[in-house]
Amino acid sequence: MSLKKISKQQPETFKFSEENLKKADSEIKKYPKNKKASAVLSLLYLVQNQNNNWIPLAGIKYVSKFLDMPYIKVYEVATFYSMFNLSPVGKYFVQVCTTTPCMIRGAKKITDMCKKHISENDNELSKNGLCSWTEVECLGACVNAPMMQINKDYFEDLDEQETEKIILKLLKDEFPEAGSVKNRKNNAPESGKTTLLGVKNA
Repeated sequence: MSLKKISKQQPETFKFSEENLKKADSEIKKYPKNKKASAVLSLLYLVQNQNNNWIPLAGIKYVSKFLDMPYIKVYEVATFYSMFNLSPVGKYFVQVCTTTPCMIRGAKKITDMCKKHISENDNELSKNGLCSWTEVECLGACVNAPMMQINKDYFEDLDEQETEKIILKLLKDEFPEAGSVKNRKNNAPESGKTTLLGVKNA
């Protein structure tokens, strides 16, 4: 596992918004009173969502106090899971799956588009600061390969042209419609479903 890049520029403080305070309290109530630490993943996720897709060290310190956990324990969690970003990734974080099924179906063409339009190197902000991209392991949408995840949404059945359209929209601060560019629903075959043809909503 490669070491995560931790931003050299850090905000001095962090605190939850009123909305996220309520969400954090709700998460903690899911666990016994002496097991508040079990909510650490959920609270780190709230920090990341509130802080433009990345977790500052002040956010880690805030969560450690919020949950009465040692700072190093929260830091270990934040640095272990790939879903947490410890440096700015931009408003739109593009994760390109390059595992075997996506690779076979043309994932390299997708990363080439990212290099062309976002940044030459992965984990590097675009010139306007809106986007960054990285390669990731399997995102679980192998049937609809190649694909990528942007923030929380999946974009599937991609090719060079469709990927380029999506990236150019992001760079204009526009979020494109998520899902299969071929309008497939779920993991249906490209030619349409072949079973349960007489069942409605199947």
